[in-house]
Amino acid sequence: MRLSVITSNPGKVREYERYFEGLGVEMVHAKIPYDEVQSSELEEVVRKGMDELKKKGISDFIIDDSGLFIDQLGGFPGVWSAYVQKTIGNDGILKLMDGVSDRSAVFKCCIGCNLRGKDTVVIGTCCGVILKEGRGTEGFGYDPIFSHDRIRSFAEIPLDEKNMVSHRGNAIGLLREEMIHQISKDKP
Repeated sequence: MRLSVITSNPGKVREYERYFEGLGVEMVHAKIPYDEVQSSELEEVVRKGMDELKKKGISDFIIDDSGLFIDQLGGFPGVWSAYVQKTIGNDGILKLMDGVSDRSAVFKCCIGCNLRGKDTVVIGTCCGVILKEGRGTEGFGYDPIFSHDRIRSFAEIPLDEKNMVSHRGNAIGLLREEMIHQISKDKP
């Protein structure tokens, strides 16, 4: 079985490969453009992307979208996380959080998978807090300012540990369970 991981980030393909090892699923990196609709919901962005790809005749693929949702900022940056990271970065988020005592936030990852004509959409989450300053050198994006355990930032923990607790790791785990179920149903 072969699945195209549609992304501009080759690191995501390696992450999927690790999780699906032993299932007989070959992950192939594919850069296929599709419009990401403007919506406040990750699931809507993913579902509309899946619909567009299927209209182009593409099947057996995975796409995903992620975001950081900060409670005291009304869920901002949310689905606009990538754009906000590029424009104001972590320093901008920390300025917006200056003087805020409730620093709770949640990372969310929505994955859409089209496999053998069946669509599966899963959402993984990781609850935590926005730290008062950036810390660590690992990871990327908001990792230096987000902590799942209120002690270490995502940028301070090893990648394998992060993958076990992160929003993407949780979402991939849910997808893996769905795929195992679907593969076992399809066997004679």
